[in-house]
Amino acid sequence: MSNKDDVLLRIIEGHKTTLKNKYECLYEGVALKENQTLLNSIYTELYITEGESEGVNEKHEVLQIETASRKWVSQDKPISSNDIFKPLDRQKPKIRTVLTKGIAGIGKTVSVQKFILDWAEGRTNQDIEFMLVLPFRKLNLVKDEQFSLHGLLLEFHPELKDLDPKKYNDCKMLFIFDGFDESRLELNIPERLCDVTKTSSVNILISNLIKGNLLPSALIWITSRPAAASQIPSQFISRVIEVQGFSDSQKEEYFRKRVSDESQSNRIISHIKTSVSLHIMCHIPVFCWISATVLQEMLRQDNVKEIPKTLTEMYTHFLLIQTKMKKQKYEDKVETDSKDPLESSKEIFLKLAKLAFNQLLRDNIMFYDEDLRECGIDVSEATVCSGICTEIFKEESVLHQKKVYCFVHLSFQEFFAALYVFYCYVNKNMEELENFLPEETRSLDELLKKAVDKSLESKDGHLDLFVRFLHGISLESNQKLLQGLLTHTQNSQESIKEISRYIKELNKDGVPPERWINLLHCLTEMNDHSLHEEIQAFVKSENYTTELSLAHCTALAYMFLMSEEVLDEFDLKKYITSDEGRRRLLPAVRCCRKALLRDYNLTQQSCETIASALKSENCPLRELDLSNTDLQDSGVMMLCAALKNPNCQLEILRFALCKLTEQSCSSIASVLQSENCPLRELDLSNNDLQDSGVKFLCVGLKNPHCKLEILRLAGCNLTEQSCSSIASVLQSVNCPLRELDLSNNDLQDSGVKCLCVGLKNPHCKLEILRLAYCKLTEQSCSSIASVLQSVNCPLRELDLSNNDLQDSGVKSFCVGLRNRHCKLEILRLSGCSVTEEGCSSLASALSSNPSHLRELDLSYNHPRVLGIKLLSDRKKDPHCRLDTLKLAGCNLTEQSCSSVASVLQSVNCPLRELDLSNNDLQDSGVKFLCEGLKNPHCKPEAYTSSFNCCFKSGWFLWSVLKSGSKSWAMTELCGGGEDAASDSVLNGPTSVEALLKATFSDAIVISPYCTFKLRVARASK
Repeated sequence: MSNKDDVLLRIIEGHKTTLKNKYECLYEGVALKENQTLLNSIYTELYITEGESEGVNEKHEVLQIETASRKWVSQDKPISSNDIFKPLDRQKPKIRTVLTKGIAGIGKTVSVQKFILDWAEGRTNQDIEFMLVLPFRKLNLVKDEQFSLHGLLLEFHPELKDLDPKKYNDCKMLFIFDGFDESRLELNIPERLCDVTKTSSVNILISNLIKGNLLPSALIWITSRPAAASQIPSQFISRVIEVQGFSDSQKEEYFRKRVSDESQSNRIISHIKTSVSLHIMCHIPVFCWISATVLQEMLRQDNVKEIPKTLTEMYTHFLLIQTKMKKQKYEDKVETDSKDPLESSKEIFLKLAKLAFNQLLRDNIMFYDEDLRECGIDVSEATVCSGICTEIFKEESVLHQKKVYCFVHLSFQEFFAALYVFYCYVNKNMEELENFLPEETRSLDELLKKAVDKSLESKDGHLDLFVRFLHGISLESNQKLLQGLLTHTQNSQESIKEISRYIKELNKDGVPPERWINLLHCLTEMNDHSLHEEIQAFVKSENYTTELSLAHCTALAYMFLMSEEVLDEFDLKKYITSDEGRRRLLPAVRCCRKALLRDYNLTQQSCETIASALKSENCPLRELDLSNTDLQDSGVMMLCAALKNPNCQLEILRFALCKLTEQSCSSIASVLQSENCPLRELDLSNNDLQDSGVKFLCVGLKNPHCKLEILRLAGCNLTEQSCSSIASVLQSVNCPLRELDLSNNDLQDSGVKCLCVGLKNPHCKLEILRLAYCKLTEQSCSSIASVLQSVNCPLRELDLSNNDLQDSGVKSFCVGLRNRHCKLEILRLSGCSVTEEGCSSLASALSSNPSHLRELDLSYNHPRVLGIKLLSDRKKDPHCRLDTLKLAGCNLTEQSCSSVASVLQSVNCPLRELDLSNNDLQDSGVKFLCEGLKNPHCKPEAYTSSFNCCFKSGWFLWSVLKSGSKSWAMTELCGGGEDAASDSVLNGPTSVEALLKATFSDAIVISPYCTFKLRVARASK
């Protein structure tokens, strides 16, 4: 090895040693010597996933955690922080730039620290030679200065002073930019820079590093809170990972490492699990540290009565504990009197609270000297404050002795901001709050109401946690804990009752349903659990006739979201409430497999809620019915963007009766073409799609990525042009379509002719085709018959109902049915003007060897007695496999019953289901049928008949039901309503109703004045 190589090796080893010394200790709270712990002794692996969850830019960070706090499931594929630069697929290009997202306190910086330490100690990523840490917090302080890249690095890493800048391109370097959300740099600069020795502004240097103009071979790692991350252009990011915080098992692991006393750690874990609010917050590692600090100290006390159960209680106790501990240490004496530790530091704490409030309104989390001076804090006071309350507020000398300040976590800033507002109210100093509450506020409930209203006006919910703390501080018990700052307490019992009522009854337009959930937490902070108790009682009772209030709907949605169990079905119509109540229930679509939202007036915001659910990680939703929801093209467009998201796993989607046009087809087609689209079934029936829309749709259907198997386009104003487009789809090699419904369209014979070209193609896999109400004639039958005769025709089910096919059409069709290649099993010819001549053709086809036909629907035709006899004779044939025959509304009489009865008595009769509804069978006809039903050879499992409910028919049926040769069970009994036969005799003691009640049970209810259908089935042995 040359001297130059020896120099480089020495620099690398020195660099590693420097970083090891710097990062081997973890500081919980502020970086003071007494707070340090060896990182490797306490570090708990974080849950990190590739990709990102949706909606993080639009919600308060803690609300984001609450939304995502359901248990992570096994199909999740977490990624180790040490593997973030390793491609999952060797075929994919190398990963240069990684963006790590995560909310404040979730563990991003600790992940970076552990990554660096593992490298410095030689455990991982040894192919990297230099790890260059450039936190944005420090870069802000030199953003107006000029440096070369080498010069800038020496400011942060002086141990590199002997490194030749020419070596930069030969070494594998990783630049770590921690805390992009704190950046005050302008990175979107077009000026190109490629020379590491050329002097330029920090903005230009960092911008060109990220873009790859400067040191293109270097690796880049950026961490950021979610709201700021979108400012980095996606084309410069190779991989996005998200730190999710602690899973439930990782929370427990943390507490066991943090609290050495096993009995104490078990008690802490047990207590955290009893509070939903605390348990959720412990997804954030910094909150685990807060909880461990408070609960460990309180469990040491013998006389402790109440352990904190709410966020406000936890933060209040943390403030008290830390103030007392730091005051004793700072003043170098032990506190012997009972003086409140907060009281002696009241002035500086109130200034801090003012700072927290002012900066919260401006959405700032980092403060500078001028921000502190605005609140009456000078630099020396800040130092005093950091000495007394180091675990809550910290100052950092980040570079050249320049200072920045912040609360250790955003939630502390929100807690102090709420404390300041309450202090101003108690001391009647409301002019200090004029930017927040401009109107005069006299009572506590007025203050809380206005704060609630103000928080709901915020689009991103950045005031929600602040409002939650404000409600918690209004509780008298918490005021007493804080009396060293508040001086005197308010009797708040009546105000809390009033604000609780206000929250439960509040309704405002345009507020996303997820945001109302925060108000439930406000009630919890005030120890009002009535809503949760009421909704739990509602669910337990399963009494869905109770009308739900808006607040109940919010509580029910939240209960579903927090449950560890996934709902099999969420049916919005099941709940009796207003449209606004249903809107508040919508977040429950995040935690169900099937969501039935039909017949509901969807707003744009409702679509946003559903789209958000579809994009959310681990969403179990597989089936979504949005039929008759006035969705329109704009709603479909929004949902289609969600359907393209890699997290979406939806397989069944129904958009029937949604006022859609061709524009929606274009959006849906783009979804079908997306690589990971899981859609298997799509219903677009009864929308004005027209031929132009279907043309768009077919572009998606032809795409190799499309997996759609079922498509329903009934009643979409289609003509033969659509048939031509669909035929081309059916001929494509990878077309997955198995079922197609084109009913109630003006296809005509010419359209079916085009369609049949596709059906004959060897690539066609269509098994079910519905063409009811399509204005077809006998010509279509001839075209379809030729399809049925093709060698590889996959058709198993065909519906041609309500077309004017007539006997001639059926005759042409039967040519196909008789062909040995035909595999048709279900044929529907209801309302096709078929007479006995058509029945004769069908009867002949049924005896073909082999005939696959199992179900035949000839309802509402005119088979007459001869037609029934012909069919009946064929059903006796051993080659006939027909087990379901529907002859409803065929003007049948008792003679037809005689023919059917003879079939039922035949040895080889395969019949299992028979429908003779809406025929004038009379008592004599039913008597014939009953003789057949009683025959030992009869095998029907279902029999449907409609008749005038007279005494004789009842006894005939009763005799069948009580027949010793069979055991029967009732499966269906339905009334026809008041428009049915008026001469029914259902009220007498010898009526059919009485007989049936005597036979089965007294649970049968039959409306008077109705012709009813009796459906019976043989009971299983």
